Amino acid sequence: MSAAPPPPAPAPGPDPERDAPFVHPTAIVERGAQIGLGTKIWHHAHVRAGAVIGARCTIGKNVFVDAGAVIGDGAKIQNNVSVYAGVTLEDDVFVGPSAVFTNDLHPRAAASDWTLTPTLVRRGASIGGGVTIVCGHEIGPEAMIGSGAVVTRTVEPNELVVGNPARRIGWVCRCGEVVSRDQERPTDVRCAAHRDDDPRSGR
Repeated sequence: MSAAPPPPAPAPGPDPERDAPFVHPTAIVERGAQIGLGTKIWHHAHVRAGAVIGARCTIGKNVFVDAGAVIGDGAKIQNNVSVYAGVTLEDDVFVGPSAVFTNDLHPRAAASDWTLTPTLVRRGASIGGGVTIVCGHEIGPEAMIGSGAVVTRTVEPNELVVGNPARRIGWVCRCGEVVSRDQERPTDVRCAAHRDDDPRSGR
């Protein structure tokens, strides 16, 4: 009688040496910044002390991450984006090139005192290139903001918005496929390719 085959070897866990963050020689990462395993920080980026960046992120050329900014796991920040204090990007957020975040509703060059107004971008949302997000709003999970839009209100989960000011033109699946052009949110926001997924992932 043959012996039972051995159980499969467990998947290797994180290895701090193998998965250490990559920081390009031209980038500045200040002492006190928290950088997760597998994250890559590219040319001329600047990450300030007190910033938090999760694992497996890509921080593009000339990106600035301020003290007090929080970026979750798996985020991708394209070139020329500044993520200021008070901005929180949850896991798997995409930010296109030259998108703009703000954190002050009444900016004045000579102001000695000002009120930080936070912005929250939820898991899996995508922000197109050149978008401006006025602070004080929330971008819902898996929402999509078209390039060049100016966001002046909260964006709902899976909502697709474009223009200035940003307006709703539909709803998208978690993969980005448009599933409806109606103004009302559909019962199911999964595209045909993901219709067999766990229903909880698309509602």
